Amino acid sequence: MSTIRILLADDQALVRGALAALLDLEPDLEVVAQVGRADDVVAAAERSAAQVCLLDIEMPGSAAVPDGIAAAAELARAVPTARSLMVTTFGRPGYLRRALEAGAAGFVVKDTPAGELAEAVRRVHAGLRVVDPLLAGESLAGGANPLTEREAEVLRVALDGGPVARIAERVHLSPGTVRNYLSAAIGKTGTTTRVEAARVARDRGWI
Repeated sequence: MSTIRILLADDQALVRGALAALLDLEPDLEVVAQVGRADDVVAAAERSAAQVCLLDIEMPGSAAVPDGIAAAAELARAVPTARSLMVTTFGRPGYLRRALEAGAAGFVVKDTPAGELAEAVRRVHAGLRVVDPLLAGESLAGGANPLTEREAEVLRVALDGGPVARIAERVHLSPGTVRNYLSAAIGKTGTTTRVEAARVARDRGWI
C-alpha cells in the first residue's frame, strides 16, 4: 500500500505532536514534515515531497506569508502537486471563503474526530474538496467578505491598537490614505472605531 505523505503546520508543538501521533496510526498515512510558521510551509513541502499539507490558520509568518491562508495560496503557486487542508480551531465562515479562494482543497475544525480527519486527508489527496458542512452553510448565509484587500490589510495592523501613523508606516501608505481605508472598513463592519472594526472583521474571518 502506498502512503500519503503529510506535512503539518501549526505553531503549537503539542497540537502538531498530537495530530502526528493520530495520523501515523493510519497504515496509509505518514507525517513527513512539521513546521511552526506559515512562511516555512513551501520550503518544507518541497524538501519532504509532501502530498497533503495540513495548515493551521492563525500561526506566525512573514509579511509576505503572514498566516496559514497565505501559505495555502503560496503552496498552490509554488508546489501545485501538494494540496492543502486547513485544520483550525476557529471555524469562522469568512475563513472558509478566504481559504478556498486561496486554493485550499479542504477546511475542517480541530475537534474533528481522528477517523474523519484521516478520511479528509485521503479525499483531498484523491483530488476532492472537503468542507465542514456546518461551516459551508454558515458561509453561504453570511455573504461575501465586503472588505477590499487594502482595507483588510490595514485592519490586520489596526488590531494592535496603535496610532494611524504607525499603521501607515507598517503598510507603506500615507496616514491620510490609511484613514480613508479605516473609515470605509468601519462603515462596512457597522462599528465606530478602527479597533472595533478590526475585531469584528477578525471574528467574522474577514482578516
